[in-house]
Amino acid sequence: MSTAADLVVSGRVRQADGAYAPGSVWIAGGRIGAVTAGAPTPAELQGAKHVDVGEAFVLPGAIDAHVHSYSHDGEGIETATRSAAAGGVTTIVEMPFDVTGPVKDADRVLAKRDIVAREAVTDVALLGTLWPGGGWRQTEAMAEAGVVGFKVSLYHTDTNRFPRVDDAELLDVMAATTAVGRTLCVHAENNEIVQHLQRVEQGSNPYDPLTHVRTRPPVSESLGVLTAMEIARDRGTKLHLCHMSIPRAAKLARWWNEDGADISLETCPHYLTFTADDMHEHGARLKINPPLRSAEHRDGLWAKIAAGMVDVISSDHAPWPLAKKEHQHILENASGTPGVETLVAVTLGGALQRDPDPAGLFDQAVAGLTSGPAERFGLGARKGRIAEGYDADLMVFRPDATHAVDEAALHSNAGWSPYAGLRTGGYVEATFLRGKQIWSSATGELGAPGNGQLVTRD
Repeated sequence: MSTAADLVVSGRVRQADGAYAPGSVWIAGGRIGAVTAGAPTPAELQGAKHVDVGEAFVLPGAIDAHVHSYSHDGEGIETATRSAAAGGVTTIVEMPFDVTGPVKDADRVLAKRDIVAREAVTDVALLGTLWPGGGWRQTEAMAEAGVVGFKVSLYHTDTNRFPRVDDAELLDVMAATTAVGRTLCVHAENNEIVQHLQRVEQGSNPYDPLTHVRTRPPVSESLGVLTAMEIARDRGTKLHLCHMSIPRAAKLARWWNEDGADISLETCPHYLTFTADDMHEHGARLKINPPLRSAEHRDGLWAKIAAGMVDVISSDHAPWPLAKKEHQHILENASGTPGVETLVAVTLGGALQRDPDPAGLFDQAVAGLTSGPAERFGLGARKGRIAEGYDADLMVFRPDATHAVDEAALHSNAGWSPYAGLRTGGYVEATFLRGKQIWSSATGELGAPGNGQLVTRD
């Protein structure tokens, strides 16, 4: 083991019982060869490079299961994955709703694969979308082209970017994704309720930031969830519920899974950090779909994570420039925020602030950032864990009560962050992709485009 190792990373490593204790990860040829207790002696290293991070945590590289690199044409794969690397994310799952045109057929998948090969700093997995009006017939060709799953919306946002797939067609969509063994991601909000309330609120007080929240009440989300889960149960689909803002969704998913369905769900750091009241200060910077909720909802989501009921924690990275967030009429602003670089720090720091025992909430949050998304998108045989034979994708997370987010130091072309000034409780000190360091907070050095690879289902 030691003679074959070219890199050993030592720090606080998760043990089999869930505790975090001093340990070392031995890496050779880009893969993990062994995990041992304590730090190695110079004799054991036999010339291998040794990185000792002391009391910092050595964790699997995060897998951000929800990244929109092309929601705005100012970002792209290179910038998004550079931001990911600086945030401890070693794989992104790239969304298909690009401003240049949706990834809705095999040719567009192959074109995006070419971009990944040239530009990616981290690894990238691709999603496709199934366009209304028969797009489900493209599932087989897109699966063969390498997508790990598909995403559709139950709510109509934009005809050219986020059109709605209605309930009738969702039957065919889910049957088709089941047939090719792919995960179907769903934006689950009830279209009729949201569209009606938007018409009502247009004539009410469109300059009040909370108008956006009132157009999308919790029931619009839970009804979307119920529709998606019931059709998925009928069609045997691997269903993934994106960006859940209500803890009730986790309870509903558990009920459906107990009845034989195959449902996973994700939440995001913004739902774990902010409440709707924060929009009074931040305005459209916090306009997100679904919207921010109450403190009760926020705290309830943390409780569901602690209970192991949240499979995935993702950023829903949408790198809009501030020009898209400065309209006085709240409903005229773009929805979403940049977040891939702050995903790990905000989530893990927040977990330790709520529960200082790493074996508790922190450990469940780590799973939501790593093994959960790896398993759900078919990467679980080589990503998401520190174990022999796995890709040596690691992040070093250092708890630090004084660390605050400096939006000017972030790498997204958005140029801002909703977390600016937030004391996260820790930061990502280093990131390794297949044993190669692609981020150092000490030097600011990042990996180069081309280090990343396209990853497909195991």
